[in-house]
Amino acid sequence: MSRTVSSLTRQALYAAETGEAFLILLTLDHVSLSTPIRVTSDSVETTSRGNVFAAFPFELVLPDDQDNVSPRARLVIDNIDRQIVQAVRTLSSAPTVFIEIVRAESADSVEAQFVDFKLTNVSYDSHRVEGVLTIEDFTAEPFPAATFSPSLFPGLF
Repeated sequence: MSRTVSSLTRQALYAAETGEAFLILLTLDHVSLSTPIRVTSDSVETTSRGNVFAAFPFELVLPDDQDNVSPRARLVIDNIDRQIVQAVRTLSSAPTVFIEIVRAESADSVEAQFVDFKLTNVSYDSHRVEGVLTIEDFTAEPFPAATFSPSLFPGLF
């Protein structure tokens, strides 16, 4: 998460009932795309910081908080427009996905953002586009990167 949430958001989150609505803004980006694909969880188009987010129904299943497992979320976007499928077909590598949460009344103020997700294992049909959101897991990298052996480090022996 990028920063602390505003006091208005905290009040809404802690309240037993609230009239506050929160929106999820998704940005799919790749060097091959001429413009990023931006979608909102709202049923109408949302403008945030000068960017227009199209109203595409989608489902975002957030990752579990488990030890020793890389976070993996699942994204399912309704295939109501061929724009997303056409973009996915042309990409040679995984696109980056940015997730932002905003208040509906103040869409220019990002309350939380999650960056550096990669959309992998993408599949699609006539009804939906589905993929797994992953973050590169540096904890799985071997450390140290090399083995200290006589053939690699003769000065140590």
